[in-house]
Amino acid sequence: MRTARTAATLMAVVALAAGCSSSGGKTSEDKADGSTGGKSAGTPRLKIAMVTHSGEGDTFWDIVQSGAKQAAAKDNVQFLYSNDKEAKGQAELVQSAIDKKVDGIVVTLAKPEAMKAVLAKAKDAGIPVVTINSGGEFSQAFGALTHIGQDESVAGEAVGSELNERGRKKALCVIHEQGNVSLEQRCAGVKKTFKGTVENLNVDGTDAPSSQSSVEAKLQAAKDIDAVVALGAPVAAVAVKAKQDAGSEAEVDTFDLNAAVVKSLKAKDVGFAVDQQPYLQGYLAVDELWLYRTNANVIGGGKPVLTGPAIVTEKDVPKLEKYTARGTR
Repeated sequence: MRTARTAATLMAVVALAAGCSSSGGKTSEDKADGSTGGKSAGTPRLKIAMVTHSGEGDTFWDIVQSGAKQAAAKDNVQFLYSNDKEAKGQAELVQSAIDKKVDGIVVTLAKPEAMKAVLAKAKDAGIPVVTINSGGEFSQAFGALTHIGQDESVAGEAVGSELNERGRKKALCVIHEQGNVSLEQRCAGVKKTFKGTVENLNVDGTDAPSSQSSVEAKLQAAKDIDAVVALGAPVAAVAVKAKQDAGSEAEVDTFDLNAAVVKSLKAKDVGFAVDQQPYLQGYLAVDELWLYRTNANVIGGGKPVLTGPAIVTEKDVPKLEKYTARGTR
């Protein structure tokens, strides 16, 4: 695995230290979701909510939740998850978490302006917030303790450089959620370092047949497209089918990793993937709020904590298959 930019060593140290805390704790009276049946921390029971912009069928967020639930089980935390792809709906869910008087909130900032006011309410209510995955540049201004995820611009730049190494000349960057700042930053990053040309294509990521038709039509109309960059694992599967039906020779590459992408890497249907370690995002976010509530710790000293990006190819499949199969990578 070739890492374009690695997370700080501090992450591993904190995660290890936090993991050790369960050794002397008592079994939780009310096990958190995702508990594996082991002992949890002997700290007071906390309630932490995670509110994301996930649309239906996006397996990326299943992996994020796996990490969050594992940390919750260890930390004696009741983990509450909710999501809405519409900015207004997501903001309302954050307000609902505030009304429930949770001990901490984990939130994504895909459409940051819609979240600004409600996060100010969380701050006024004394509820600490950690942002993950998207909108990291807005995290501090919105009062969050820290942001956990990858730098989307840097990740896009890594993709552009990889396409150069593979000799590609024209790329199609498929944006599956209009208005999502992180997706736009990824495509912009690709354009910054790619020596060829990049064209963006907006599709509805929650409608696979429609997305496939759109990508297929584009590939049929522009035969010189030799790379399709999907911005999420489910879209990669759609792009592979679209390429096949269009009779295109374009290479499909993708952001994000799951079991299906690893199989596609192995079959060489996908050239490479960008791994931002979503399991780690969920795990560290819950752990950070627990550490803050129980020991006034702030991971990374308030600076963004990077979980990626890393370029993954078919050479990495043997060591990743068992992890993606269990939903942790």
